[in-house]
Amino acid sequence: MIPTGFDRRAMLAALACLPVAARAPGRILHRDDFRHGLRQWRIEAAGDAQVSAQGGVLDIDTPAGLTLWFLPELTGPVAIDYEVRAVSAGGPHDEVSDVNAFWMATDPAAPNGSVLARRRSGLFQDYDLLRTYYVGIGGNRNTTTRMRRYVGEVGNRPLLPQHDRPGKADMLKPNRWFHLRLIADRQRIAVERDGAILFDMTDDEPYRHGHFGVRTTQSHIQLRHFSISRP
Repeated sequence: MIPTGFDRRAMLAALACLPVAARAPGRILHRDDFRHGLRQWRIEAAGDAQVSAQGGVLDIDTPAGLTLWFLPELTGPVAIDYEVRAVSAGGPHDEVSDVNAFWMATDPAAPNGSVLARRRSGLFQDYDLLRTYYVGIGGNRNTTTRMRRYVGEVGNRPLLPQHDRPGKADMLKPNRWFHLRLIADRQRIAVERDGAILFDMTDDEPYRHGHFGVRTTQSHIQLRHFSISRP
């Protein structure tokens, strides 16, 4: 028989050899350094969008509605982190508007519930039937910042008063990178911006799995340092 003390020492030594990300809360589940193209993403675009991932930056330049779905399905709890900015450099779509996202998105009409089971046009109303969380920062030509919980009904995008922030400080600033964190941690659903809570809610019937999608329209936005981890 091996002494108990030896077992304990061996176990601790084995744990010490594991990468920190594999044994600590907050371990990385997925990431994209945006140096290898769009192989982890699927585009749904209403117009002739230009989308690329190179040099560490995901660049989305679109004349109309666009959603870029991350292909791996997520199961909570998760935190989605990335830096993002609205580009203003004189381009035809540099409107400084609509840094938006869906997370934990499912499609009740699909046989397996996956948003990837069918393609959409990229028009905003095509996403009404999803069950998902949604955040729009600097929407409506940089005049609204809102969070919604979609319930899968056409024309119904519920908006609570406390999830509608009209202040100037809540809008986008041209060419300024900021850190965005989207959280689905059991019943806690939250959005953090540069480490500060932007939205926070308790969902009694939380969406526990689904896909993440970058969303924008008539704009030019960029992302970098994208990762998904345990919160």
